[in-house]
Amino acid sequence: MDNQSLSDLTDNRSLTMNILVTPSMANFSGLMHGGELLKILDQVAYACATRYCGVGVVTLSVDSVTFRQPIPIGTLLTFLASVNHTGKTSCEVGIKVISENIKERFVMHCVSCYFTMVAFKDGKSVPIPQLEPRNKVEKRRYEAAIKRRELRNTSRS
Repeated sequence: MDNQSLSDLTDNRSLTMNILVTPSMANFSGLMHGGELLKILDQVAYACATRYCGVGVVTLSVDSVTFRQPIPIGTLLTFLASVNHTGKTSCEVGIKVISENIKERFVMHCVSCYFTMVAFKDGKSVPIPQLEPRNKVEKRRYEAAIKRRELRNTSRS
């Protein structure tokens, strides 16, 4: 296969990752430890934002992590991440996590959250490409991200 640009192969605004919950990720109840899940969420946000920005990013904030369902060992998790909004040097990455019981064959929405990531190079924040919503879903996410940003800024005052 010839070398191609990543943008030729994928949409750099979104990312899908899958992992299997193993015993090393679980607490004493046989459920995924919340800290393990937060660590993976941060990695997913990093991968999604870095792919979009084209430079490394750091986590500025995590907004509204909602654990909707417990996640037992043996569950297959699908992380659906998207860049919802951009500022000058930062972007919001929304992540929805779907848990799949692969033995009994059913899925559930188990976690949602929003990460704000800042593009960094040589120890300084750097400008990033501005997001232009292309469809109704992206426009809805973009507008909701603006409202979350306004709420965060209001609560800091």
